[in-house]
Amino acid sequence: MASQSAASMLATAALLLGVFANIAPTVVESIGVSYGMSGDNLPPASSVIGMYKDNGISLMRIYAPDQAALRAVGGTGIRVVVGAPNDVLSSLAASPAAAASWVRNNIQAYPKVSFRCVCVGNEVAGGAAQNLVPAMENVRAALAAAGLDGIKVTTSVSQAILGGYKPPSAAEFTDEAQGFMGPVLDFLARTGAPLMASVYPYFTYATNPSAMDVSYALFTAPGTVLKDGDYEYQNLFDATVDSFYVAMGNHGGSGVTLVVSESGWPSAGGVAASPENAAIYNQNLINHVGRGTPRHPGAIETILFSMFNENLKENGVEQNWGLFYPNMQRVYPISFN
Repeated sequence: MASQSAASMLATAALLLGVFANIAPTVVESIGVSYGMSGDNLPPASSVIGMYKDNGISLMRIYAPDQAALRAVGGTGIRVVVGAPNDVLSSLAASPAAAASWVRNNIQAYPKVSFRCVCVGNEVAGGAAQNLVPAMENVRAALAAAGLDGIKVTTSVSQAILGGYKPPSAAEFTDEAQGFMGPVLDFLARTGAPLMASVYPYFTYATNPSAMDVSYALFTAPGTVLKDGDYEYQNLFDATVDSFYVAMGNHGGSGVTLVVSESGWPSAGGVAASPENAAIYNQNLINHVGRGTPRHPGAIETILFSMFNENLKENGVEQNWGLFYPNMQRVYPISFN
C-alpha cells in the first residue's frame, strides 16, 4: 500500500476525530473481540490476554478450546465464548459420552475461566446443520450433569442465511436455512440462550458498491437512509440485526436474543478496505451498540472480528481484519473506553 503524505494523514486524523466527536459515548461492556489463531507469527497467549486487559476488552471469543488461551485467561474476569468447532460436531451429536468428554476436557478442566457460553459449530451449512440441535442438546446435558448449567449453549450463523439484503420487514431465512433454524430457535427459546450471528455491513456493501453510499455501511450517513414502516434506519448494521430478528420471529424465535458473534471492517485487500474505513466502522460500532436498533432498543452484545491480522487465511481481505498486527502494534487507533 502506498504511503500517505503528511497532509493526507493529518486530514484523515481530522476526519476521524470529527466522526468520533459527533457520537456520544455509550456503555461498551457489551463489546468483545475474537481471538482468531490462523497465523504462524502470533504472540503467545499470555501476551494476548495481557492486551485484552490493557485495552479494557472484557469479552473474548475463541473458535476452539485452545489450552494456552484458556490457561492464560483464567482468573482475569474476561468472559469467554468458546467454540466446539465444526470438526467435532458429528461426534457431539451422535454420542452423549463424547459430549461429556468434551465438556470435561475443555470446560471443567478450566474452573477459573468465566465462560459466557459454548458456541457449538460456526456458520454450519448443508447437511451438517442437521447435527446442530443434537450436538447442542448433548453438550447442554453434559454441562448440567457437571453442575455447569449456567453456561448457555448456542451456535453461530452466517449473515448469508438471510439470503441477501432486503428491508428488515421483508427479511427471511434462505430455504436451506429454514430447514434447520426452526429446531435451533426452539432449542434456544427453551433454554434461554441467545442466537449468535455474523453481521457484516462490509460484505453487503462490497458485493454491490453502487447499490448504496458507503456512509450507510460506516455509520456516517447524516440522516435516515431507509424507512421501513414505522422504523427509520441510518446504518446498515441496525438494518441487518433487525432483519435477523424478523426472520427469527418467523420461525418461533421471537423471544430469542441476538448476539453479534462477528462484525468488523478490513483494513486492506478489497473494495473500500483501508485503515481509515476500518477505524471509522469499528469505533462507531463500539460507540453505537449500547443503544440498540430501531426495533430492539438496548445494548447489543457484539464481538469484533478480530484481534490480529492472520496470515494463514486466504489472501485478500481475509488476512486484514485485525485491530493489531502480529507484532502487537495497532493497525489503526481504536478505543474501548
